Amino acid sequence: MSIAEALESIEERIQKACNRAGRKREGIRLMAVSKFQSPAKIAEAWKAGIRLFGENRVQEAAEKFPPPGPDSVPLRPFPGPCEVHLIGTLQRNKAKLAVRLFDCVQSIDREEIIDELAKHTAGPLRVLLELHTGEASKSGFPGEESLFRAAEKLLAIPALPPAGLMTMAPLGVGEGEIRASFRALLHAQGALVSRFPQADWSCLSMGMSGDFEIAVEEGSTLLRIGTALFGERRL
Repeated sequence: MSIAEALESIEERIQKACNRAGRKREGIRLMAVSKFQSPAKIAEAWKAGIRLFGENRVQEAAEKFPPPGPDSVPLRPFPGPCEVHLIGTLQRNKAKLAVRLFDCVQSIDREEIIDELAKHTAGPLRVLLELHTGEASKSGFPGEESLFRAAEKLLAIPALPPAGLMTMAPLGVGEGEIRASFRALLHAQGALVSRFPQADWSCLSMGMSGDFEIAVEEGSTLLRIGTALFGERRL
């Protein structure tokens, strides 16, 4: 199946989920998770209409989506513009490069990363706060109080405007636990809106290839799709 055919199938499933939830399709963005994908695959996705890509590793993103050079023209594998977000854990020693590469860092999972990004950017660099709602091995702030502290820090740094929240549902569990994960993010969004109404918390980045229809039903505004779009990776 080509990427264009896979995208058509995904779009049909998103629309059906929107119909069930009484939502409008235009309220949801689709991200192609391009980690480990070749430049040729990324170019094929761009040709199919994808304009938002997600990468897990800073160094890999630098190779596939290089920052502008002296002539301010990135040598990317396709001819037009796109957005690139970091969705993997950011190490402090990669923050300086990350601020040059990404339009948004979705994986702000601890306060020290906020401080590190602030050292290296004049902004604006949009960020999402990651809430831990899944298995113990995954990163993220542990609860709403820690999100509040991170939000207070962000609001004191104009170069890092918050744009919302991100989470990853637990893997290998039933639908009820997946929905509970997504509802926890929605609840945290409401709490942040109430506590910090001056900031933008509108983005809810939740839902991947195995659970994106549930995420749509639970209020996701940004889906991170890899395998369903590109197919299983062959090592």
